[in-house]
Amino acid sequence: MILDKKTLRKQILTEIDALPAGYITESDKGIFSRMTDLPAFRKARVIFSYYSIEREPDTVRIIEYALSRGKTVTLPVCFKGGEMEARAISDVGELTRAGFGLLEPLSSERVILPEELDFIIVPALTYDLDGYRLGRGGGYYDRYLSRTGAFTAGAARQRLLRDTLPRDAHDISVDCVVTERKARLLGGASREGRIPG
Repeated sequence: MILDKKTLRKQILTEIDALPAGYITESDKGIFSRMTDLPAFRKARVIFSYYSIEREPDTVRIIEYALSRGKTVTLPVCFKGGEMEARAISDVGELTRAGFGLLEPLSSERVILPEELDFIIVPALTYDLDGYRLGRGGGYYDRYLSRTGAFTAGAARQRLLRDTLPRDAHDISVDCVVTERKARLLGGASREGRIPG
C-alpha cells in the first residue's frame, strides 16, 4: 500500500531522526565519493546544489570540492509563489540564513539561468527506485526542473530508499539516485541536453 505524501513525510522524518550518527557519517562519505565520481559531475562546468542542513545528505563537502576544482557553483534562492533562482557563489562563507533555517546566497547578484546549468543535486527526504522524490512539499524543484536540461542527481540514504513513492503528474524524476552504496543511473528522464553519464 502506498501512503499519501503527507503521511509518508511524517514517517520518513521519524526514520531520519532514528538513524545512528555513525551511519550518517559513513553514508555522507559514500555519497560524496559516488556523486563526485559521476562522469556527468566531473564534466560539469556549472553545478546547482542545495546547502544541506541537519541530517540531510551532506552537500557542503561536495560544494567545497566543486569550488576547489574551478567549477561554477550555484545555490538556490527561493521566493514566494514557489519560484526559485540559482545564484553563483565563490565561497560557502557568503551564505545568509533565510526562511526555514536554510542558507542562501542572498548577497550574490550572479544569477545563472536554468539552461546554463550542467548538473543539479536535487534535495529530497528520500527517493524511489525510479528516481522520483519525496520533498518537503513546496514544489520549488518540480517547477524549476521543468525549465532545465541539466543532468539531475538525487542524494539519498540507502536505508531510506523506497521501492515506489506516490507521485503526481507534475513530478519529475532525476537522472541518477546516489546513495552511499551506489549511483543508480535511470533511463526514464525526458529532458534534453544532458551531459551524458
